[in-house]
Amino acid sequence: MNLINGVFNLLFLVLAAVIFGMSVYALVHALRVPTNAFVSAGKLKKNLWLLILVLATLFSAGGAWSYFNAFLIVGDAQFIGIGIGIFSIAAVIAATIYIVDVKPAVKGMGGGRGGGGPYGPW
Repeated sequence: MNLINGVFNLLFLVLAAVIFGMSVYALVHALRVPTNAFVSAGKLKKNLWLLILVLATLFSAGGAWSYFNAFLIVGDAQFIGIGIGIFSIAAVIAATIYIVDVKPAVKGMGGGRGGGGPYGPW
């Protein structure tokens, strides 16, 4: 039984880390996109998306950190339970909406990357 508990605890720890990674990825992308790209794409303003994604990153970081600490203390002795919480679920929803909906809409509208040829990037 300890092996099964350890596997589930590790699974939920990895899940919490993935949620945190998604939130950080979405936040970094939102920081790099110009402000007018959001308006041009017909999405919420950049400041509002940054607020949502900062909160999502903070909540998911808190969930991952608390779950990591609980995993270190309890280990595989007992099943810790789903330590993600409602705020981490909201964080994964916000990051997913940004990555799936907003990111493709603002993709070609910014970034001062040079090196593009006449027919696109080299």
